[in-house]
Amino acid sequence: MNNKFLKIGVLCFFVSSFLLSCASGPKINSQPIPNLQNVSEKTEALTDDELQYWGSQDLLYDTIPGMSVDRAYKELIKDYNGKTIIVAVLDSGVDIEHEDLEGVVWTNIDEIPDNGIDDDDNGFVDDIHGWNFLGDVTNENLEYTRIVRDYKGQFEDKLASDIDPEDLEKFKMYRAAKAKYDEELANTDKSINRYVMMNNQLQEAEESLKIELEVDKLTIENVTAFKPQDDTSLNQKMLLLNVMNNIDEDIQNIQDQLAEAMEYFGDKTKYHLNLDLNARAKNLGDDADDFSTKIYGNNKVSGPNEDKKEAKHGTHVAGIIAASRKNDKGIKGVADNVLIMPIRAVPDGDEYDKDIALGIRYAVDNGASIINTSFGKYFSTHPEWVMDAIKYAEKNDVLIVNAAGNEGIDLDEKRVYPNDETPENPANFVDNFINVGSITSQYGGNLVSGFSNYGINSVDIFAPGSSIYATTPLNTYEFLQGTSMAAPNVAGVAAVIRSLFPKLSAPQVKQILMESGLSTNQKVILGGDPQNTEVFSKISVSGNMVNMYNAIILASKTK
Repeated sequence: MNNKFLKIGVLCFFVSSFLLSCASGPKINSQPIPNLQNVSEKTEALTDDELQYWGSQDLLYDTIPGMSVDRAYKELIKDYNGKTIIVAVLDSGVDIEHEDLEGVVWTNIDEIPDNGIDDDDNGFVDDIHGWNFLGDVTNENLEYTRIVRDYKGQFEDKLASDIDPEDLEKFKMYRAAKAKYDEELANTDKSINRYVMMNNQLQEAEESLKIELEVDKLTIENVTAFKPQDDTSLNQKMLLLNVMNNIDEDIQNIQDQLAEAMEYFGDKTKYHLNLDLNARAKNLGDDADDFSTKIYGNNKVSGPNEDKKEAKHGTHVAGIIAASRKNDKGIKGVADNVLIMPIRAVPDGDEYDKDIALGIRYAVDNGASIINTSFGKYFSTHPEWVMDAIKYAEKNDVLIVNAAGNEGIDLDEKRVYPNDETPENPANFVDNFINVGSITSQYGGNLVSGFSNYGINSVDIFAPGSSIYATTPLNTYEFLQGTSMAAPNVAGVAAVIRSLFPKLSAPQVKQILMESGLSTNQKVILGGDPQNTEVFSKISVSGNMVNMYNAIILASKTK
């Protein structure tokens, strides 16, 4: 029998027992939404309003597989105010001055602002709204790049037989990292060359046909009508028609997309794969391999730059969870009565284990009930530090909501960090960690986001993560997607449960989220590959997608 299912079965027994006596909050007599196997797929395109708020919609009422957030507020808790809950956003930074986050940013009331003194004696000077463990660092290496950089001198050109037994695991990690690094460097170079060539060919074809046609703008109609006089002109016409018919008629839009792609892969070479970068040593002055130093960085939780570009990801996550539901601006976050605690620990590149471990501990020590961790990597040099921090959160009854990752792979076959498993023991080593995959707004075969990781033993539940509209820096709003967006949707629902029913423990809240979700027996496409399909209920531990309406009802089943 699968160890994880066995553990969950045991936990269900204890949760059921606790639910009868421990929870408090609104008494609700409504019936939960049943699994809706016969709901038809929504065939028409979503309206602009539906697209912006689809994650809050209801499968029964709207045929959109949202979390029934709006329905829950209208039918279950419209007259009930719960306890204020602190949710830590361990991320790239948060624009705490955003118009739609006004009033929902945590303030350390024991700290006097900007006096240069650690008033509350927690070791962090002037940590008014959280802490920035990255200091002025914005761009970083990927973890496997750092491993290659740091261990190259020790292990390069060595065989396993040459390695001391105590260094063998480190050697294996280096060899795996080196193989991944070489693969990514080659693929990145190929991608840059491909996009540069495409861009040059497109520009040349556009300019040539504009001259031939004597027009300022090309359209499908005038390009189609063009009569080439030679093979070069014919090839240029066919290139333009292929692009304009299949991607975008506006050539400038295509060129902008190509420019973004070239910038992305250029930055990957410049930062992520650059063995000479070492941004932490140059800009932070902290040794990532020395866990004895725990106070570094600064209190600039939005990041070091005025444009707050680096805070885009974290601001989006924060808005999904807690953007004000009471103003008439922007969006409505999932949770009311929430304060966001920003902790900046995730650069553009891979996070350091030390920063994540200390970030989790900071959140716990300063009163967070939930920590959202929308990041991850496939190599880790100090996983034990993060595991100990997760155990520390469990000991202090803090729920961690984690993004499962965006490679479209089965996590039962590949380990990702952070997680709640070890290679030696696939069963969870904690009960306060929930791993979240992503779904789309399309109920049916395309329900699972093509990028989303999955795994019947490794991913706990799914939630909306494709095309999510939320806050971005400088009072803007954008659509972003990823399991990074699915996790805060779940964190928001968890915050509602902890707000309404404050006596429920973190493991109980996790189990409620998993047990109360909706499922389907339909087959879904995995990893964006139509040849790779599985029944939705068999690609996660719970087999469900989060539903706030049902979660509130299940949580309310108390004396």
